[in-house]
Amino acid sequence: MEITFLGHSSFKLKGKTGSVVTDPFDPQMVGFKYAGVEGDIVTVSHEHDDHNRASLVKGAKRVISGPGEYEILGISILGFPSFHDDKEGSVRGKNTIYVFEIDGLRIAHLGDLGHALSEELVEDLGDIDILMVPVGGEYTIGPDEATNVVSAIEPTIVIPMHYQMPGLKSETFSKLTPVDSFLKEVGLTSENLPKLIVKKEELGEDKKVVVLEKK
Repeated sequence: MEITFLGHSSFKLKGKTGSVVTDPFDPQMVGFKYAGVEGDIVTVSHEHDDHNRASLVKGAKRVISGPGEYEILGISILGFPSFHDDKEGSVRGKNTIYVFEIDGLRIAHLGDLGHALSEELVEDLGDIDILMVPVGGEYTIGPDEATNVVSAIEPTIVIPMHYQMPGLKSETFSKLTPVDSFLKEVGLTSENLPKLIVKKEELGEDKKVVVLEKK
């Protein structure tokens, strides 16, 4: 499986039977370009413009925008309800956590999670090989909370998202912290990669953070 980072909370997960694009964004709002993105399936964690621009993904056969169980092109997708804040959604609304099963790997995308995970939800998510977690704070959990989430889920690979980056629109996202704050807090070995290519049988026991370069 191949994972590329499209910016903010958007990734393309490409497996043998199909591909998934997560949280496509409005380029005018976010500040990054978002053109030429193709995928079979699009997932939307919540209905904010920096996460819900499914119409920008070419060739999409299905758009998923809420909790449930889905099986498309040999890809299993589980959506779990959560919240965009720590007040049960009263401030920023609901959020969906997605778990994908692609090529034998289980990948969790937490969307704009805004609260700690209950033991019950962690158990429902199950064993996770790769975790995509927001780390920038302000609108989501920050470095401290993200570290606690990583400790609770115990994935083999952590991919941070939704943090301060060059080019991000300052009017909206100036208060996001950079990824370095999370890297210091989580204390795991980290590496920067242009994209992540991984096979289930090649996953070791050592846990690490992979910071992906924006495509």
